[in-house]
Amino acid sequence: MKRAFVSALALSTMLFSVPAAFAQEIATKDRIGLADAPKTLTVRLTNDSPNNANPEIAKGYQSLFIDFIKKHPDWKLQMQFMSTDIGTEQAKMLEQAKAGNAPDCAAVDSFVLSQFMVNHVLADFTPYFSKDEVADLFPFIRSGITDKDQTIRAWWWDTDLRVLYRNKSIVPDAPQTWDDLKKAGIASVKEGMEGILFNAGRYEGSTFDWLANYWALGGKLVDDSGKPVFGEAENKEKFLKALTYYKDLVDSGAAPKRVTTIANYDDLNAAAAAGTTALFIGGNWQLAQLKVTLDEDEFANWTFSPIPGPTADQRSTGTGGWTIASFSKDKDKIEMCANLARDIYMGPGNALQQQLPTRKSLFDKYQVFATDANKTFAEALANGQARPGAPIYPEISNQIQIMMGDVLSGTKQPEQALDAAFSATMEAYKRL
Repeated sequence: MKRAFVSALALSTMLFSVPAAFAQEIATKDRIGLADAPKTLTVRLTNDSPNNANPEIAKGYQSLFIDFIKKHPDWKLQMQFMSTDIGTEQAKMLEQAKAGNAPDCAAVDSFVLSQFMVNHVLADFTPYFSKDEVADLFPFIRSGITDKDQTIRAWWWDTDLRVLYRNKSIVPDAPQTWDDLKKAGIASVKEGMEGILFNAGRYEGSTFDWLANYWALGGKLVDDSGKPVFGEAENKEKFLKALTYYKDLVDSGAAPKRVTTIANYDDLNAAAAAGTTALFIGGNWQLAQLKVTLDEDEFANWTFSPIPGPTADQRSTGTGGWTIASFSKDKDKIEMCANLARDIYMGPGNALQQQLPTRKSLFDKYQVFATDANKTFAEALANGQARPGAPIYPEISNQIQIMMGDVLSGTKQPEQALDAAFSATMEAYKRL
């Protein structure tokens, strides 16, 4: 007890007398807090942290973490950082959690959150977030973090969405429907462009970007029990309609055949910078990337609009993002993790990286989200749809990626490819 008091007193003294020395003392590469603090929280994060490759963002996160530990001087955060191979990192962490040796607090991709839920390895966050905070979340976020018993199992702090980017000097009007987009793509080809670009290679982004079209038709990937249904009855009809639409874009020349080799959003930015495309499907974060990549005059020609639907009234967009969750069974550590999610990520982290908040009120609280672009993104989130919270989703995505390559390259016809994808998915589902 005396040791804790002395550490807290020493921390308080450094906080208010020698800030620079304090920062150097308690903010090391793998630790935030005094080395002899009596309580330890192991924290595993992505580059949304002091480990960010951008020096300014890294500095901003370090400041947020130092401010956080000021409020909790008897704690230290033992920091761990994931590699850029997120899929492998998340799979490894799930196995560690099942074995009981996962970190106390960690970043969990919303893409795989359901896998952690069904394995019952996540602590209960419900006591640490108010009803108002929960009610303020976008609906797809709220449903994504709660299990069947309505227990909050993580805090989803940032999100994103997919939109259609276009060069206004070549495509002056925003396409509203699939037919509009096809015509715009063909018209851009006549202007020397290569047509509309989108991810269609072996990549999760290829599945996720395309799903907006299927969801716009009201299609479902799984039923309420998590069983795949996209290859059955009316869902199959909707799936084929959305798949055939993509095939027609390529067959008509509105999109180039090389889309089957695109599996990275950076490739879309590169095409815009090279002036070879006037249209592409991308993420909201790419607007800031285009701003720093393009000359000011060139950037002024670019804008974005919602992804066109089969009709102007049928719209959807895929939404992702990251969560903070706890694997601990210690109530103090669980509460500390929840505090970290709230104080560092829920608002401050959004503003620091200009990553869209998951709570509607935060768009008004932070000036950076008051721009016309971010207001438009916020409105589009009303049509946002997250990946289904089902363990089979990764295999569904894998099969859609294979199917997309087969169909767009002409190797298989849409129905043949869909039947193969659904059959393979059902075999995987039986093994779960």
